[in-house]
Amino acid sequence: MVRSMELFCGAGGLALGLHQAGFLPAALLEWDKDSCDNIKANIGNKFSGIANWNVVQTDVRLVRYSDYGLDIQFVTGGPPCQPFSLGGRHKAHNDTRDMFPEAVRAVRELRPRGFIFENVKGLLRKSFSSYFNYILLQLSHPEVMAHSGMDWIEHLKLLEEYHTSSGDKGLEYNVVFRLVNAADYGVPQQRHRVAIVGFRSDLDAHWSFPKPTHSKEALTFAKFKDDSYWEGHRIAKKKRPEVPAALKRAIQLADKEVLGERWQTVRDAISGLPDPRSSTASKFANHEFRDGARPYAGHSGSVLDEPSKTIKAGAHGVPGGENMLALEDGSLRYYTVRESARMQTFPDGYLFHGSWTESMRQIGNAVPVKLARIIGESVIEQIERKNVNDAERRQTGLQAV
Repeated sequence: MVRSMELFCGAGGLALGLHQAGFLPAALLEWDKDSCDNIKANIGNKFSGIANWNVVQTDVRLVRYSDYGLDIQFVTGGPPCQPFSLGGRHKAHNDTRDMFPEAVRAVRELRPRGFIFENVKGLLRKSFSSYFNYILLQLSHPEVMAHSGMDWIEHLKLLEEYHTSSGDKGLEYNVVFRLVNAADYGVPQQRHRVAIVGFRSDLDAHWSFPKPTHSKEALTFAKFKDDSYWEGHRIAKKKRPEVPAALKRAIQLADKEVLGERWQTVRDAISGLPDPRSSTASKFANHEFRDGARPYAGHSGSVLDEPSKTIKAGAHGVPGGENMLALEDGSLRYYTVRESARMQTFPDGYLFHGSWTESMRQIGNAVPVKLARIIGESVIEQIERKNVNDAERRQTGLQAV
């Protein structure tokens, strides 16, 4: 197991996925009481594998990392995204909720082998490009701190000069980032997130992001070429849509062998769950019907046979369109908490204990569990490969002596 420290853990999606991959968190830090209480409730309910999780409700700005020892191998987390979210106020470095400076401090003080951070795609917006570069340079050189009275632009200049200089640079990380779509990794949701991964420079990690495993093209093939999608869901031929004219030639030329796995859809995700208005719905936790779903301009709900729209928390409550389901008869209804949790690939046994709005907020802010697991597995695989190579080099050296 890789001993880690998670900041801004929220509902626990990133932590669950990384734990499945082989990360063991020394602590999960989060300021929001409801989120902490929810994870603790799942610990109390004996959800598998998290009995020893240490959930700490705190402001990370007050944390002394020396209290957790110096054997933390990875720092992980999702710094609050509101400063960069398309639905937020877009203040970035002028927003007091920007917690990237605290992520950098954790790396500086714990000196881990590496880190995994994630955030919304708004972080890559053109207007934030200089500040995003500033974040990456701070993570690359966490010991290069701003002098007293120095603003972030001045600190950025200092970091750029340091980054392009020669000589021993002390604590340094090789940092890469990528905008990933969770749907490309088997998550039943179109969710674009920026993943930032760094390895301490002395490790010579040679790591890259895992290759996508699922594709839109494979889903199109399964629907309109071999009918495997409809047959798998036992959809009668008369209810299947016709092949769109624009796709006919592309489908005929498609080679299934090179398309990979198909994107997962809303229908895939909610398979096995009854209609929340039915008498059997109460047998499933967090599967209560909520009335009042209405369409409005630009918000028409997710369709059954495509990945869901991005599940969102919303700056002022849950937005309508993203968290609604468009049914085959043309009607709309809200996702239940359990359905939304499935879109985020939370296990069914992982429960949400707050109101619908609060639960949807926590789910909407979470990292898809499956995406976290895949990235975590890739990181651990590289660590293990590096450990084996180092052991072989040492053994070869001893034999030479």
